[in-house]
Amino acid sequence: MNKKIAAIILIIIIGMIYSCGSKPAAKPFNNYLFGEADNKDQLGSEPYIPTRAEIVIKAILKAYPDKIEKAEFRNNDWAVLLKGTWYYYSDGKMLPENEFVNTAKYRTYQFYDYPDELPQWTPFSPEEIEEYKNLTNAGSQSTTRRSNFFLDALWQVSSNQIETEKLMDYISFFGKYVKMHKSLIDKLEQIEKQIAAMGRADRQIQAWINSIDIFEGYNWRNIAESQSRSYHSYGIAIDFLPSNLNGKQTYWLWTSQYREDWWNVTYSERYHPPAAVIRLFESYGFIWGGKWDLFDTMHFEYRPEILIINELPPSNL
Repeated sequence: MNKKIAAIILIIIIGMIYSCGSKPAAKPFNNYLFGEADNKDQLGSEPYIPTRAEIVIKAILKAYPDKIEKAEFRNNDWAVLLKGTWYYYSDGKMLPENEFVNTAKYRTYQFYDYPDELPQWTPFSPEEIEEYKNLTNAGSQSTTRRSNFFLDALWQVSSNQIETEKLMDYISFFGKYVKMHKSLIDKLEQIEKQIAAMGRADRQIQAWINSIDIFEGYNWRNIAESQSRSYHSYGIAIDFLPSNLNGKQTYWLWTSQYREDWWNVTYSERYHPPAAVIRLFESYGFIWGGKWDLFDTMHFEYRPEILIINELPPSNL
């Protein structure tokens, strides 16, 4: 046997040993977020499994490339640099270093699972039902709030309502005016243009457009039943309400005022925008509240990092 053939056989045997090992291969993370080199450990033999902190921080970097200067592991935590200040993951609380002593005061940001499609409807467990019941009990409002430091810096807003409103502008959306953050106006104009084009080709979408009666964008307020400032306060959330819901449900909290088992409102009982409209918003970085457990089907908010975390990167960032 010559040396060349022997070498080929040796390579085949080594490959069989690695492929038949007892340790299952872990799934590499989406290369949109982690490059090819990041998907292997230092030896290059094992897929790299990132921590939740790393996934979130790198998703934020991808989501806001015009705002975030860099992301790196420092001081034993993952962090992003924004306007000269490092904001640390800090168990999901996104805190500047000088707030570490106050970490117990804050609740975590919601960097949650967001499905590509609505999951199949299944009955709720007794534990889930008990959890939902507790949400509607009197006095259930959370006593902690989300830290505003990171969001304030990201959207250049302040705790002063008058100063914040200088960052907002009106946009005409199907003939109705709504106030939104200036940096999102171009995206919303493109969304409106494309929805209008879809409506000309699809009667159901045109009927949805015609049904819209109320738009709510910027609104200086907290999230209902919460101490945390609403994304509407940043001008990055928009609600669409038709002139008549025709008995459909759109928001879990409103439904809970008269229906004890509000969580049992099935998809067919809820008001949903057309699927193509939802997809279009997602392609521009907006998530839809109809995919939340605490459903809010009239609501869209600009959270491209949520889509990236869930391997659904927006195509129109």
